[in-house]
Amino acid sequence: MFVITADQIDSRNQADRVASTLDRLNAREGPSLALPADRTAGDEIQMLPDTAEDTLRVLLELSREESWSIGVGVGQAKLPLPRATREATGEAFFAARDAVTRAKKAPTRFALTRAGDDGDAESGNGIRGSDVEALISLLLVLRERRTAGGWELYDLLSSGLTQSESAERLGITAGAASLRARAAGIRVERASSEALVRLLDTINRSADSAFTGTAETTPTD
Repeated sequence: MFVITADQIDSRNQADRVASTLDRLNAREGPSLALPADRTAGDEIQMLPDTAEDTLRVLLELSREESWSIGVGVGQAKLPLPRATREATGEAFFAARDAVTRAKKAPTRFALTRAGDDGDAESGNGIRGSDVEALISLLLVLRERRTAGGWELYDLLSSGLTQSESAERLGITAGAASLRARAAGIRVERASSEALVRLLDTINRSADSAFTGTAETTPTD
């Protein structure tokens, strides 16, 4: 299971963003959350995305705002889940707490902790939680360097428009749109996001195996 805990940056000197962010997340991501996003402390929000893909999408959305320290915890939760996220508990929640604490000191304001990891522990497939954290951080750095024009094209492509349609909407040539997409790293982000989802799935399964005391095996014919 994945848990995202996000703490607002410099909340003492900034307007509270929790309420508006919760409204937006629950309206947009509601069907992909095991429990609704919730306020767990004064300036902190927490949510349980259903899948690795949902987890990556939500953390990228939050990171884009540049207003949150974001921690992702991977592990088990105590079942059955309660009605409210703030009432839930389990190893994934403890891992998310560790992650958001580390995220506050990270250059990208992001960290990931797999329950049971000591920072260097490998999963059954030889993948460390710290490996996945490092690769997601690289993607976040790429996104931080994207210009306003790059984001404008990214948003149009994400809405379902083709690159040609996006160029027409922006009033630029197809060649200019191609150059802008390359400079913005849009294709690189799409490819890396697909790989990161697979890695998140892998460490999630390994966390389940660690909890139950069973080892991951590869099916044979």
